Amino acid sequence: MKRGTRIPIFNRCTISSFKNLKPLLSLSPRSYLSTLLSLQSEDFDQFSGVIQDNDLLKRAPNGNLLVLDHIDRGAMEPDARLYVKLFKKCTYQGKLKEGQKIHTHFLASRFQHYVVIRNMIINMYAKCGDMELARKAFDEMTERDMVSYTMLITGYSQSNEFKESLWLYLDMVTMGLQPNEFTFGSALKSAGGMQSGAMGRGIHGTCVKCGYEKNVYVASALVDMYARCNRMTEAEVIFDGLKSKNEVSWNGLIAGYARREDGHTVMQLFSEMKRGGFRPTHFTYSSIFAACASTGALEQGKWVHADMMKLGEPVTAFVGNTLLDMYGKAGSIKDAKKVFNRLVRKDIVSWNSMLTVYAHHGLGQEAVDLFEEMRAAGFQPNEITFLCVLNASSHAGFLDKGFYYFDMMRKYKLKPDITHYVTIVDLLGRAGQLDRAESFIRAMPIVPTAAVWKALLGACRMHKNTELGAYAAERVFELDPHDSGPHMILSNIYASAGRSSDAARVRKMMNESGVKKEPACSWVEIGNAVHVFVANDDSHLQTEEIRKMWNKLRDGITKIGYVPDTSHALWFVDQEERNERLQNHCEKLALSFAILNVPVGTPITIKKNIRVCAAGKWKEIMRGES
Repeated sequence: MKRGTRIPIFNRCTISSFKNLKPLLSLSPRSYLSTLLSLQSEDFDQFSGVIQDNDLLKRAPNGNLLVLDHIDRGAMEPDARLYVKLFKKCTYQGKLKEGQKIHTHFLASRFQHYVVIRNMIINMYAKCGDMELARKAFDEMTERDMVSYTMLITGYSQSNEFKESLWLYLDMVTMGLQPNEFTFGSALKSAGGMQSGAMGRGIHGTCVKCGYEKNVYVASALVDMYARCNRMTEAEVIFDGLKSKNEVSWNGLIAGYARREDGHTVMQLFSEMKRGGFRPTHFTYSSIFAACASTGALEQGKWVHADMMKLGEPVTAFVGNTLLDMYGKAGSIKDAKKVFNRLVRKDIVSWNSMLTVYAHHGLGQEAVDLFEEMRAAGFQPNEITFLCVLNASSHAGFLDKGFYYFDMMRKYKLKPDITHYVTIVDLLGRAGQLDRAESFIRAMPIVPTAAVWKALLGACRMHKNTELGAYAAERVFELDPHDSGPHMILSNIYASAGRSSDAARVRKMMNESGVKKEPACSWVEIGNAVHVFVANDDSHLQTEEIRKMWNKLRDGITKIGYVPDTSHALWFVDQEERNERLQNHCEKLALSFAILNVPVGTPITIKKNIRVCAAGKWKEIMRGES
């Protein structure tokens, strides 16, 4: 009904009129509501008064809803169709408090036993985000049908309360009620959300038994469920068996491969989707940008971004946040800022994403300025916001500002968690205040985790504090014995201090406990291909040209002061071999390859799975600062 339409209010209805409601109980949620609202007004005795659609939720001077006040004063009698309209309006407008008032009034009416309207109440509370009230309304029903269960199952699923959703689904099946396509869709989403392949397969079996396996809505949910459970073979079997695919089924498969960081397959599916005549949605683009961000495929991401703009899709927060993240991770800060500025409507995730970009690239002042801009715009910082600004302060060396923002969390009634404490330890460590960092750890109101001690260990390596570093490493070994990183850091600390026997002891301990070092690798994107290099890599087709280019670069950077730092490297070989091994680090091979294969003047972005080598002035050279 159009906005502002005059709604007749009915004072009486015949019992025979409501017999028409009984068949509605077997319909789907969407069908039963549309059927109910299509009942002919001739079935009711019309009240002489009228009420504007806009005034349905208008309040009376006493604070009550005007419509309910009229009923209470006897100016009109309640009517089932009126309650339907009121609950529907509260649902669409998210009016929880008004819905509660109408619910209370409805329970005192003669229509309180109508299952159809009771189902609408469950749906209203679920859509308004209050699953506790939705569950209470469900539990108070003396008679429930398939729609009652489906409304609550869907509500739990959409609220990410997957466990509750699945328990209710099992209860429904046990009661002998047959699910419909909406029930299956929500239950499968919950199974995928919990990554429970066993539960998902059980629901799949019931889908087949009930004849829904070929339903495109259910089949799309099956694709998504198997993809979320990392069972891509099963997801593809379901997808390929669909005679009638839709955007949802395509998005489910694309998102599954995006979560596996399989950018090549994601781009292949995207091309097939477009060739099939399907229009990509924001869900499609969001998955692709996430895949490009994880693999460092900036050029492919730019191409997809251009495709989205060509279709005239607005840059909403949902897709814009992943696009911003993609540019940020690729080091294209200007493009990330452009996306941020052009967002149709920013949300807290948008601000946090931009703060993260600044923090990761050491742009502390820009992060602090953006944080203050966000507060001035009326956005309430959350725990992630503070984590971002604390990280930025740490990377930029803003010691006082870091503690200022850490203390500000209490102003917003936010309780710091372990990640915030890790950042403060890192902040103190980078500033060289190692004793203060240790004291801070001991004074923490929560038990320090391995991450806290790892932050202190990293600072000890930076400032060559062997004794405190050994102490921090021992704490890490107790809490996270299988992480190779701390073992390597401690070994390097000992090597730097000339304590080769202690370094050997740490390496031996690694071997005996089965801890293996993660091999470092670097990758660079050229065109639509990503080229990966590991240390001493000689498998590339251009190996000879790459080594010649590196020798040329090495000669050039040596003249401007580059001296390899061998104190951390391969303590068990002689100095000459250490120097030689350092020349073949993976990022140096990637840089040489990129210079050989990109046009002059083109920016080069190299990514690593671990931090950049700290050899002499190498970090500055890689950043283009020398």
